[in-house]
Amino acid sequence: MTTPRAEDDTKTMKREAINLDTTVATYERLHFSQATRAGNLIWVSGQVGLDRATGEIPEDPQAQARLAFEGVKQVLEEAGSSLDDIVELTTFHTDLHGDGPGFGAVKDQYIGEPYPSWTGVGVTQLARPEFVVEIRVVAVAARQRHELGRTHGTR
Repeated sequence: MTTPRAEDDTKTMKREAINLDTTVATYERLHFSQATRAGNLIWVSGQVGLDRATGEIPEDPQAQARLAFEGVKQVLEEAGSSLDDIVELTTFHTDLHGDGPGFGAVKDQYIGEPYPSWTGVGVTQLARPEFVVEIRVVAVAARQRHELGRTHGTR
């Protein structure tokens, strides 16, 4: 049995692509957004341990985790949210058992209580051989996009 709703949210909800100025080239070349916002939910694409300013990828797994979390933070802020609004965290690791404790320590510097749902997945490879961790999240929007003053790719 379904409960009738006054308005069908799926018919009125706009899907919006979220991209930082520094990632527009990636959007155009690889055809994916750093995040997608629909209603008050934000899906952030996997962020990796790449220093966006220098293009360097550190060898240290904890340094990569910090850069990936900084990427998540920047994308969420662009979308009108923050790390505090994450409801689901999914992480991909090329050495889940070996890097897990160090990753957990970095994660706890960025993610506080109440903790979101978290799934850690061991994988054989990521987009580039140097990457050892990738982080994707789902968050609730803290602010309306019109409060931020700009949009990228509304559909």
